[in-house]
Amino acid sequence: MNPMNELRAARPAHLGDGPVDDRTRTAELARAMATPRPEAGRRRRSRPVWGLGLAGAAAAAVTAVAMVMSGGGATPTTPRAPGGERVVASAGATRVTLSARDVLLAAAEKADAQAEGSGDWWHSVTVNRNLYAARSGGYLVVDRTRDEGWTPAATGGDQWAGGQRLGAEPATEADRRAWEQAGAPSEIEVVVPGKGGRAKLALSTSEGKASTSHTPLVDGDKVFWLGRNVTMKDLRTLPGDPAKLKKWLMASYAGHGTESSSEKLSGDAWLFRVSVGLIMDMPVTPEVRGAAFRMLAELDDVKVTADVTDAEGRRGTAVSMEERYDQGGVSENRLVFDEATGRALAHEYVVVEPGGLQAGFEPGAVWSSTALIEAGWTDDKP
Repeated sequence: MNPMNELRAARPAHLGDGPVDDRTRTAELARAMATPRPEAGRRRRSRPVWGLGLAGAAAAAVTAVAMVMSGGGATPTTPRAPGGERVVASAGATRVTLSARDVLLAAAEKADAQAEGSGDWWHSVTVNRNLYAARSGGYLVVDRTRDEGWTPAATGGDQWAGGQRLGAEPATEADRRAWEQAGAPSEIEVVVPGKGGRAKLALSTSEGKASTSHTPLVDGDKVFWLGRNVTMKDLRTLPGDPAKLKKWLMASYAGHGTESSSEKLSGDAWLFRVSVGLIMDMPVTPEVRGAAFRMLAELDDVKVTADVTDAEGRRGTAVSMEERYDQGGVSENRLVFDEATGRALAHEYVVVEPGGLQAGFEPGAVWSSTALIEAGWTDDKP
C-alpha cells in the first residue's frame, strides 16, 4: 500500500476528511505503523499509533529541548564519558563509568519486576505535541492533542479511541512575548514543511471538543502492528529471551523501512523502531519488555543519555538511534524511560541535522513527542 494512502486509512475519525499538513502527516506515519494494517482496498478509520496501544493520535507534537513550557529541556547534568557512556560519582573519590549496555541491562531488570495486571481492555492515554514555526512574527508554537485508547482482550470486538485537541501555544516564554507582540492571535498561521511556503495551515489556541469513536479489529482479531499484523495472543506469547525475541521480530524485516519499500533503513534501525513501540505501550508481559531492553543493549549504534526531561516535565533516561531521511535532515529517535522502574515515559524525535520536515529548527529541538500518561489493563468499558 502507498504510505500516504495507509495514513488516510489509519487517520482518526474525529479529524474528519479535511486536508492534513505534511508535519502532521509525518507524525501520523511514525505512529501508524503500530496500528494493524487492513487488507488492500479496505478503508480503516482507526487511530494511528506509535507503539502506544491504540491511543496514539494523528497529530504528535513536539517541544524544543530548552523549552521553558516543559520545565526545561534535555539538559545533561551528569558528567559524560565518550561513546554515550555515563560517569557516576561513588561515595568516595572513585568514578564509575556505566556504558549504554549497562544502563539498558539495569532497565531490563526493573522492567522484569513490573506488575502484570489483568482486565478486559488494554487502556492507554497519551499527550502528543508537534513543533511549528509561525508564518510571521519569528516565533515557534507547539500544537497538542490528548488521546485515549482501549484495545479489547477478546477477539471479535471493537477498538475504541478518544481524542481532543488541547490547542496550540507559544513554545517558550520568548516565543510567547513575540506572539503577544504579533497581537496574540487565536489562530496562528504556521509554515507547512515541504510545501515551499505555499500551503497554509492555521492552528487554534483553544481546546477542541472531545470525541470518541470505535472500529472493528482488523480481521476480527488483529490489535497491533509489530513488523506484521499481530493478535493479542501473539503479543501475550512473545518470547522472553532477547535472542528469540529478536529472531521473531526480524522475521518481518524486508530490507527497507517500516512504511515504504523505497525508504532506506538498516536492520538495527528497523528493529529499534519496532522495539520502541513494544516497550512503550503494547500489552506484552513484563518479561518481554525486559527482553526488549536486553535486545537493544546489544545494538552497536544505540546511545543512552541521562537526565532527559520530557514534555510533561518528567525526568528520565533516553535510549536512542539516529535516522537519516531521504528528503533531508537527521533525527534522533529516542525512548525516554524511568530507570527506577523501567517504565516508558515518552517517545521523541530530536533534530540532529536540520533539513526536510525539520528545516528551520535548531539542533537539539524535540520536534515530535508522544508522552505516555498511563497504560495498563482495566475492566472499565470505554
